[in-house]
Amino acid sequence: MGARNSADGGAGWDARVIDEIVAGLADKPGALMPVLHAVQERIGYIPPEAVPAIARALNLSRAEVHGVVTFYHDFRHEPPGRNVIRLCRAESCQAMGAVALAAHIQARLGIGFGQTSGDGDFTLEPVYCLGNCACSPAIVVGDDLHGRVTPKRFDEILSAVASARQPR
Repeated sequence: MGARNSADGGAGWDARVIDEIVAGLADKPGALMPVLHAVQERIGYIPPEAVPAIARALNLSRAEVHGVVTFYHDFRHEPPGRNVIRLCRAESCQAMGAVALAAHIQARLGIGFGQTSGDGDFTLEPVYCLGNCACSPAIVVGDDLHGRVTPKRFDEILSAVASARQPR
């Protein structure tokens, strides 16, 4: 999911990619949402410069497309870090320590929700249910779901992510 699936790691984008995605989905009823999800899956975010091309291709106004992109919190407006960390903020996770975990993660990474670390390694995103309530608090790092995450366990997960990046 996200920038790791894009050809360039989310660092840039090519208008031809947008055209290709729109061409494949434009005939579907309510094509805007599938197009936006496909763009984010492929590029890692919705480039603001792509909004006019998407609007034109779907016969919508730029305001309509921009309104949808900004209304839904799942759509990113800039490239994410190499690793996206999603922290559940729903009631079960909050009751089981997600508030303290959020404070620890933010302090550890030096970023808030919706931000990317200066080195581009991590983006922290809030989510409002990961469907893992029995194992609260929960996070997703990349595509990996982790339950019963404590600050200590988060540090272990972060170390594992860092060591996986190191050349052997």
